[in-house]
Order: sequence, then C-alpha cells, then structure tokens
Amino acid sequence: MDKHLRDAWGEMTAPGAPFAWSVVDVRGVPTRAYDSAPPNMAVLWQASAAHADNDYIVFEDERLTYGEAHAMVAALASHLSANGIGHGDRVAIAMRNYPEWVISYWATISLGAAVVGMNAWWTGPEMEFGLADCGARALICDSERLDRVKPLLAGLRDGGRRHVIVVRSDGDLPDDAVHWQEALAAAADLPTPPDVQIDPEDDVCIFYTSGTTGRPKGAALTHRGAVSNLLNLAFWQVTTQVAEARAVAAGTPPSGSEKEPGDSEQGSVLAIPLFHVTGCNCCLHPVTATGGKLVLMYRWSAEKALELIERERVSTFTGVPTMARELINSPDFAARDTSSLAHLGGGGAAVQPDLVHKIEERLEGRPSTGYGLTEVNGVVTVNSAHWFLAKPESAGPPLPIMEAHIRDDEGTVLPAGTAGKLWVRGANVFRGYLNRPEANAEILIDGWFDTGDIGYLDDEGFLFLVDRAKDMVLRGGENVYSAEVEAAIYEHAAVAEAAVFAVPDERLGEAVGVAIVLLPGATLTADDLRAHTAGLIASFKVPEHVWFLTDPLPRNANGKFVKRQLRESLLGSGTG
Repeated sequence: MDKHLRDAWGEMTAPGAPFAWSVVDVRGVPTRAYDSAPPNMAVLWQASAAHADNDYIVFEDERLTYGEAHAMVAALASHLSANGIGHGDRVAIAMRNYPEWVISYWATISLGAAVVGMNAWWTGPEMEFGLADCGARALICDSERLDRVKPLLAGLRDGGRRHVIVVRSDGDLPDDAVHWQEALAAAADLPTPPDVQIDPEDDVCIFYTSGTTGRPKGAALTHRGAVSNLLNLAFWQVTTQVAEARAVAAGTPPSGSEKEPGDSEQGSVLAIPLFHVTGCNCCLHPVTATGGKLVLMYRWSAEKALELIERERVSTFTGVPTMARELINSPDFAARDTSSLAHLGGGGAAVQPDLVHKIEERLEGRPSTGYGLTEVNGVVTVNSAHWFLAKPESAGPPLPIMEAHIRDDEGTVLPAGTAGKLWVRGANVFRGYLNRPEANAEILIDGWFDTGDIGYLDDEGFLFLVDRAKDMVLRGGENVYSAEVEAAIYEHAAVAEAAVFAVPDERLGEAVGVAIVLLPGATLTADDLRAHTAGLIASFKVPEHVWFLTDPLPRNANGKFVKRQLRESLLGSGTG
C-alpha cells in the first residue's frame, strides 16, 4: 500500500471521520462496524426521493424517474400491506431484470419484509424448493416464471387473499393471482401502510447460493450487512480519490491518473441478474444512493451493452470479467463511444492480469475488480486504478471493517505470503443459511466466516486469490490452481474463453484439462497452447487435455462459466 493510499486510509477512518468504525456486539460477537451507518436500507430509499427528477431506471425504450419510481413503490407497498404482508414476512421475486424487480425490492423492504431473490433460471421443482425453504408469503413474477409455478399457487393461498402478482402479462391469470398494473391502480383506494421499526439485524434479503452440489442454500442478509457493504464501496471510491489527488499535488502522479473519461452520468449498465449480490447490493444499492441511473438489459449481448453505454453515457459497467473481456473483444468496440466509462472490470470471478492491462490500453476509464461473496453482502476487497495496474493479480486490500485471516486446515493463522483458506469477519457477514444449522456451525465460528477460497495476503495486506477449493486440481499430490492456469492461457492473443478443470487420471489421480474458445478467425493447436503455457507456469500445471469448442462455454445466470456442466459434457465424449 503506497504512502498516499495509506495516509488517506488513516484519515478517512480516524475517529469522527466519515468512515470511522468501532467494535460493536453483533449476534454476541465483537464486530467491526461503521459509526455512521444508517440503521437500515429503507432509510436509503427514503433519501433517494431528493432525486425525484433524475432518470432512475432505463429498460429498452422505457424510462422511469426517481419520482415515478417512488409513486410505484408506495402503491405496491399499500397493496402488499393490504394483503397481509408486513414486518418479518418474505416476498419472493422471480423475473428477468425488469423495472418491476427494482420497484418490488424497495416496496418490500419499506414494509420491513425481506426480499427473496429467486434465480430466474430455476425450473418448477427448484422454484418449489425455494418457496418452501424460505416460507415466502407472496410471489411477484413474470409470465415465464408463472408458467413454471402455476401448480404451486394453491400452496401460497392464505384466507383467499391474493399473494401472487404477475408482471408483463395481459393474459388470463389463475384465481389467486393479480396483474401488476391492477394491483398498483387499486392501491389508490387503500390505506397507507403502518409505520414500522426496522432493526439493523432484521433480514433485508435472502439470496440463494449457486448450489453446485446438492440443494442451493439461502443466505440470510441483514440490513446492517447491506448498509455496511454500501459503505465499504463508498470508502474505496472516496479514499482512492483523496490518495490520487495527494499524489498529484506532491508531484508524483500515479500511472493512469492523466486519464479523464468523457462527459458521463452517474450510473451503470447492469448486465447481470438482480437476484445476485453483485447486481443488487453492489450495483442497485450504490446507484440508488447516489441518485444515479440504472440501465437494465433484457439479456446479455456485448454489442447491445456497447450501444447502451454510448446512448446513456453511464460511468460504470457492472458485469463479470468474462463480459468485460467480450466488450473489448467485440467487433463493435472501436465503433462505439465508450469514453463515459470511468470503471470497467468485474466481480464474481477473478479478473485475469492480461484483462487488467487490456482495459487500461483500450479505455479512458480505469480497470477495477472486487472480491466478495453472497455471504458477505458483496465485497471483502476492492482494487482499481493504478493500484490494480501495480498489482494486477490482487483483488485489493480488505476494507476497513473486514478482518481477514489466512488459515491452514487446522485453523492456524498463517503468515503473509503463505496460501491457505480465507476467513473473514465484519458487520457485512451474513447471519447464516436458512434452515441449515449444521452448515452454519461449520463455516461460522465466533463471527468468522470460512469463505472456502484459497489465497494469501502480501506484506502490504493485499489479498491474492489463488483459487476456489472446489476448482483446484490435485495432480500427483501437487495443487494446481485453475485460476493461475487460466491467467497464463489468456496471455495468448488467440484465446477468447478458457475454463480449467480436473480430469480423472489413473496414475496421477487428476490431470489438468481446459476447454477453449478462440477469437473469430484465430487458430491455435493443443501443442501450441502447451508451448505457450510452458513458458509461463511450471510443467505440471500445463494442460494435458485440451478441447477447442466453437460454441461459447456454458454459463450460469450470473455469467460465470459452469465448470461442472462443462466437465461432465466433455468427459462424456472422452478426454482431449
């Protein structure tokens, strides 16, 4: 951590400063929390009314101002309240990234109820599990999800009241469902919901983990956690701006500080689902807090995203690193005006070092990344601008209220530079998984959360992620981290997509396999790839099995590669 960042960090967290923190009792555990944190997320929504005339949500050719959104939120809250939804209840949202998702979110938490973000890709049986697991008393869905959930509606009925609201549909509905527009129109004749006291430890939302093995788990996130994540993001932005300004004043401007993005509006093109913390907590929340503009996409397309960036002049693109790579590799990139972007990077997966430098070369804005999980409401670390360029392999330093330890399998804390499991503690750590006491006992100990990720902290406190434990290849007793191998592969100019995974091997136990998609017009052989990687990583890490695919690699709803599905499909066809 350079002197200017260290000094700005200390100033911003000093007693009485904007990001001062104290140790408080959270669920019986001494926990770092920001002194200035508002009590709940409903306060944030109420404050956004000050931006009434600003554009808030843009979707296709639709546009809502903050004032219009507040009117819709109030109407929906009245409808939900009249149907018995109130403090402590749960409302499931299952739809694409429509404006109604955002309206439903704020209406629900305004009542002191918790939002359950249901994965829009779930099948009927998966939706049945999720609704039963969380005990949702209401469901707000689009017509696609309605078709999957129709057989379940009888189980959602309560005294004949309507608990299902359907958006973007003009067709006939089951008896126990109501159209969105009808619900809002009728709310004018309903009483205003009663005032409610929302405690920092009340649930604000429940997001389900990916469920790569077994059933997905519902992570219960609190208002305190969501507010803490928002302040973590604000801290990094403010502190790095102060640090850069001081460096310039001292005559030591950092690399890249001369870059000035073009005229832009505060806001983001959102390319990933709102039912994940990256989309909701790390994009919707900060955009709303700053009175910015949220530009929603119907489905992912690099070309459409570039069109929206040019048209809406937003300052940020929010997606996973694969999307950022597709943006700068798109044939439309050079033809579109992306000068408004101040930040382009990604969360949800590691940003490979080559991508950091490519973003810096091709954009006026800065590369950025963040490391986090559903279970911490968003981010643990952030890295951006010249700090990212200086350490492109690092996810950044843990933010002020985040304690971070690297531990071995016995729980012993390891010294700087030694890889092990990452454990974190802070006010933004979740309270646990719904209905999973055994799982909670394993991964939540004295407030510390076992992330399941492997990494190390350098002597300046920057986090370097090595891999997910489940993505590691154990080859003949040697640990091979897929993220390291992928980073080496992406150094080759012909590679568009790469995913490394374990291939069963009779002699070694596991061998290194990779699936690759090339850029249009590019050529590459397996031997060429091995020769390329052999110059960058140890020989035992060089892929032994290589598949070249013509179709994009399979992804989940958040845009991450689904390695389990990829591995199963390829190994079923024999090794490469």
